[in-house]
Order: sequence, then structure tokens, then C-alpha cells
Amino acid sequence: MHSYRYLIVGGGMTADAACRGIRDHDADGTIGLVSAETHPPYDRPPLSKALWQGKDESSIWRGTEEIGVELSLGRRIVSLDLDARRATDDGGAEYAYERLLLATGGRPRRLGDDDGVVYFRTYDDYKRLRELSREGGTFVVVGGGFIGSEIAAALQSNGASVTMVVSDDGIGARLFPAALSSFVTDYYRERGVEVLTGERARAGDPRFAAATGVVAGLGIEPSTELAAATGLPVDNGVVVDSLGRVEGREDLFAAGDVANFPLLPLGTVTRVEHEDHARSHGKAVGANMAGAATPYDHLPFFYSDLFDLGYEAVGEVDSRLETVEEWKEPGREGVVAYVDEALRPRGFLLWNVWGKVDAARDLIRAAQPIDVAGVRELAG
Repeated sequence: MHSYRYLIVGGGMTADAACRGIRDHDADGTIGLVSAETHPPYDRPPLSKALWQGKDESSIWRGTEEIGVELSLGRRIVSLDLDARRATDDGGAEYAYERLLLATGGRPRRLGDDDGVVYFRTYDDYKRLRELSREGGTFVVVGGGFIGSEIAAALQSNGASVTMVVSDDGIGARLFPAALSSFVTDYYRERGVEVLTGERARAGDPRFAAATGVVAGLGIEPSTELAAATGLPVDNGVVVDSLGRVEGREDLFAAGDVANFPLLPLGTVTRVEHEDHARSHGKAVGANMAGAATPYDHLPFFYSDLFDLGYEAVGEVDSRLETVEEWKEPGREGVVAYVDEALRPRGFLLWNVWGKVDAARDLIRAAQPIDVAGVRELAG
């Protein structure tokens, strides 16, 4: 029987950040981390960004074990006994705990039962795709969202020939205003990527057979099976309060991709899947496990590199919202404010505009109407 003061279920960036949040408030409490992956915690963004640009693979490792965390790798927690405070893994090993964190993340949405598709999410996925593309080759990338657009650019920049199959009207169509999505789609075509819009790929697609490899970036679904089987509240993730606690439990928490949490600055409840949230929410909830009792009120941001284009975004960035835009050069440099019916900003897209995330956060928190002049001021 393993026994810990804190048990972390999951092995991603959220899990690592939670361990660090715990250590900020409890230097000596025992921490156990159980992860289905065979690798210790690592940074995920470089898998579709910096590692394709020459950054060394050794840079991704988080060093979680160096802060006094006992890692159990290649193991999956399959059952919880909340009353006894016991967890059991798929090998039959049991873990006793005083406080437990669910940081189980999410699983990629799939096309079907096509085992030849790389559902890009993990370090092993990166290694597999690197090996497939070692001599260039031809690739089909399914999906025009965050992962699909980054992987298509990475492969094309490393000598592969890429076809993107995008079910929407353009790349990034669910985030970007229509004109910007159209610009990015044309830009990818100029860079040599074949982009097929308004098409939906399925398992066994004839285009797959002729390709060196097929990569799918279709988003994720929160891994809530363990929570649901235990009878915990699940609604687009494990439902938690502003401290990351599951309702009615002082000893049970959830954080990161799997948590449906109150986004206090916007007065809503949501789930966020990006790096900044994984780190900030994980650390905050870990601290709360150790007694910090501090509500999470961070506004997460995310960023992306698309060949020579890049952006940072913060708050609610959704193409269904109305926008107020200011462009120094259309498609190349500008700021998009996503606003509600009263023109109050809900989110900002900072397109090739850098160092303005905090200022954008301040405008969202202020909850005052914004016009073109205000957006222009933010753009600098």
C-alpha cells in the first residue's frame, strides 16, 4: 500500500504545476503522482512548436521528481473509494491519500478505428511523427484548429508535403473573424500547403492510403470516466468551485483540462485546454490542497506560431462573438476585441502584437465598452 498526504492522478503539466503549488505551502508533505504515460511530466507546446524548429528535446522535461514527488508511471487509476480515501490502479496497486487531485486531462477526438492515424498529443506522438517525416514524405492533416494548423506548418517547414482537410470554411474559423481565417487559409496555400475546406475526413478515407502519415488534430474530450464512475459531478468536465474543490468534498480537487471551473473575471463557468491555464490552475489548486484557500481568478491566455505569423490571445476568443478590430496591416499585424452586446470586451486576439496580454486582461476586467480607438491604443 502506497500512502501519501497528496495524491495526483495524471502526469501532465497540470499535475506538475499542482505539485509545485503544494510545495509552496507544504515543504515536507508526501506527494505521489500516478500517470498512464511512461514518461515523467513534460511541456507539451514544444511538441508542435519549438522542437520542430531545432530546440533540444531535453528542454521539455519538468523535473517533477526533483521536488520530492514519487512518480508511478505507466499506471492508470481505475477506481476510487472516497470514504476510505483509497485509489487503485490497473495493476492492482492501492494508494492511500489525505487529499486527491484529478488532473486526468483529455483524450483526442478520433475519426474512428483507424490505427494508422496519429492523434497528436503526447511526446510519443511527436517521436512517431518525427520518424515518419524524417525523409519528407506526404502527410494529410485533419483539422484546421490549434493543433492541426501548427502541425501542418511544422511538417511543411521541415520538408514534407502537406494536405489539410478542414471541415470549416477556413483555418482557425472557430477562433478568427471570417476575413482573418480566409487570409490565413490563403497564406498556408502560398506556403505550399494544400488546404481543402468544407470537407470532413473519416476513418478509411482514400486519401490516407497514399500518404506517408495521417495526423488528426480534432480537439479533446475531458477524461472524466473515473470521476463519473465514482459519482462525482460531471458536466463538460469535473465540476469544481473557485478553489478547485469538488462540491461537498474538502479532500477532492480537479484542475486543468478536465476541470469545469468558474472563470471569475468573465462571470461564467468553462473549461480551458491551453498551457497557461494548465500551469496557473494546477499551481493554484495545488496550493489550495495545501491550505492556501485562494480563489482562482486568473484569465488564461494562449499563443500559436503559424509559419511566420504568430499571435497571443486572452479571454473568450470565439468567432461567433461580435468584434472590434484595428489592423496596421490586414492579416499581418493588428488587434481583435471580441465583445458582448454592450461592446464590453470578452477576449482579445493580439495578432503579431506582443507584450500586451496584461493590458488586454485589464480591459476585460474593467468591463467597459471599447471602440476602435481603444483597440488602436492597445495595439500601440
